Amino acid sequence: MSIPKLFKQAIIITSLAVAVSANAQDIKLGYNGDLSASPSAQSGQAAVLGMAAAIEDVNAAGGVLGKKLVLITRDDVSAPPKSIQNMSELINNEKVSAIFGPTNSGNAMAWKHIANQKKIPVIGNVASGSDITKPMREGADNYMFRVSMQDREQVAALMAYVKKNGDQSKVIGLMAETTGYGQGGLKDMQEIAKLQDIAIAETERFGVGDTDMTSQLNKMKSAGVDTIVVWAQGTPIAQLVRSMEKINYFPLVLSSWAADNITFYDAAGKTLAEKPIFMRTVSDTFTPAQQKLFDRIGAKLKAPGSFSFALHGYDSIMLYVAAAKQAGSVDGSAIRLALEDLQSPVEGLLKTYEKPFSQTDHEALRANDFVWIRWKDGKLMPYTDAIIDSLNHADIKQ
Repeated sequence: MSIPKLFKQAIIITSLAVAVSANAQDIKLGYNGDLSASPSAQSGQAAVLGMAAAIEDVNAAGGVLGKKLVLITRDDVSAPPKSIQNMSELINNEKVSAIFGPTNSGNAMAWKHIANQKKIPVIGNVASGSDITKPMREGADNYMFRVSMQDREQVAALMAYVKKNGDQSKVIGLMAETTGYGQGGLKDMQEIAKLQDIAIAETERFGVGDTDMTSQLNKMKSAGVDTIVVWAQGTPIAQLVRSMEKINYFPLVLSSWAADNITFYDAAGKTLAEKPIFMRTVSDTFTPAQQKLFDRIGAKLKAPGSFSFALHGYDSIMLYVAAAKQAGSVDGSAIRLALEDLQSPVEGLLKTYEKPFSQTDHEALRANDFVWIRWKDGKLMPYTDAIIDSLNHADIKQ
């Protein structure tokens, strides 16, 4: 799939900015992620738009350490080998000070060792795989940070919902796509189900390109499953609910945040899109500061629902800037240490970050920062019920 014309123009503009400013020894930041190939590409595009907006604001305010920020983008077309190649180019050839992304969790896992070996900070703002921000080995310096959703946090909240749903969720089934993303989520679901003492009656898998899951669903139906927790990307979740319609079987569906993707909505259709309940970092109801950014970049988004990733992108830049100013340097090790011990609050568009990271915790967002969501009349609307209202921190085990 080719990059949309508008986004091609954005990349051309970014490239020109790099060419003009390279002689000024400005601070180069890289983005390495899918911008064109997979259903998640729109998320990468939105993250880059948010990052570019933040960089524009930072530069307008005087830059960082007397220098301007410049963003260099690389499209990994959702392919791990290309993503690894991009990392080498950004670090060795472009000499970037930090890298943001990727879009796909499997790609991050393919190259996180490079970032750690080269001591280049990475702030993820799209991919949500639980293991991305874990150190390479116990006690090792860790250069992988994240300002985005995290799978295990979502799973912990969804399983807490199942646990407290009582008579409405008596027989539980798990489903996941066979990608690294899906199987990582399945591992989280199985582990947290044990923590919550939730018995799993049936577990089924499906390919990311499958269009008919009736075989797996018939097994769920035969087992009496009344609640399915599913981990997959947007389009396969849509095919799942379409398959439910084929056999007239509609259990409660709790899903990964990928159901927020417009590819899910388009493939499922208005009515079926309203079946899953999931979480994300923002609904379609914005704060004034969020609305201000949306007014700036909304017309460039491939889908308005991808705006949450623009917010992740914006905030990830602001956290990097705060670290650089505190460290008085853009050296990778200095940035890592500063991120792990930020001394001043950082005003973001999702929240105010007060010591968001530590030496052992590189996640800026937690379950209590997420919003429960359900599609309603074509919009991503906040969702609540008696179970959600009753959830507290102690209920969310992981």
